[in-house]
Amino acid sequence: MAHGLVFNIQRYSVHDGPGIRTTVFLKGCPLHCAWCHNPESISPRREMVVMETRCIGCGECGRACELADAADGEGCLPIQNGRCTWCGACVEACPTAARQVIGREMSVEEVMRAVLQDRVFYEDSGGGVTFSGGEPLMQPDFLAELLAASRAAGLHTTVDTCGMAKIEHLLGIAPLTDLFLYDLKLMDEARHREFTGASNRVILENLQALGLTHRQIWIRVPLVPGVNDDQPALEKTARFAASVPGVRQVNVLPFHRTGTPKARRLGKADSLGDLAPPPVAAVEAALDVFRQFGLEARAGG
Repeated sequence: MAHGLVFNIQRYSVHDGPGIRTTVFLKGCPLHCAWCHNPESISPRREMVVMETRCIGCGECGRACELADAADGEGCLPIQNGRCTWCGACVEACPTAARQVIGREMSVEEVMRAVLQDRVFYEDSGGGVTFSGGEPLMQPDFLAELLAASRAAGLHTTVDTCGMAKIEHLLGIAPLTDLFLYDLKLMDEARHREFTGASNRVILENLQALGLTHRQIWIRVPLVPGVNDDQPALEKTARFAASVPGVRQVNVLPFHRTGTPKARRLGKADSLGDLAPPPVAAVEAALDVFRQFGLEARAGG
């Protein structure tokens, strides 16, 4: 049975597919979106976060760490330490819970045990389980076994993907997936590379291939002011989404800043500065563009 790296299991989720769901977040993503609201999902390895507002500078983490003498600086140990073995001694020693290791290795059985706790809510609401990330297809074998186990348990299955994956992995899980949530961020390849760190060619090609064999795809468009919210960019995205046979609706997701404090705790820079979420009028204008191309469009979800 496969094992994988999970960084969160969110119960009673209502934004990752229909009904009440449990969302399982797998660690690792091939993209580095400037607006990422889960920056702790990007690295495929475990990471340490430090909540500096909780740190009282007692030094217990340093006394517990066998590598502390090799770490520069004072106060709480640095977040990044290439020699860290993830023993967890500093986490256990911290009296204020200021330190946390992100990423836990779990078996399929362990994940399913957590997911099945809320089966009654799925049945009553038409919900189920969603596998997200990061990019869940970065752990293809683990994901496939999780989907198979969910199907065997009679659960509705959803996969939330950025589309940056091997086509054989994407199409391989399609028969086990009731619904795909598929991200479309930017159609312009140069701008996509600028803001996500990668070309969008594979993403677009994969969506076209998936749409020929799967009939339940919801497109997700993060609406980021100054990045992809102008009329030409939205029209290109809408035109492409409308051309894919399996697309059933588009969800416009307004940019928000929940990723900013998370990035700081990881020791990462905030590349979007003081960018504010889009106003309601901008979200409605974006929805109108998609509707003009015959697509069902909703804000959020």
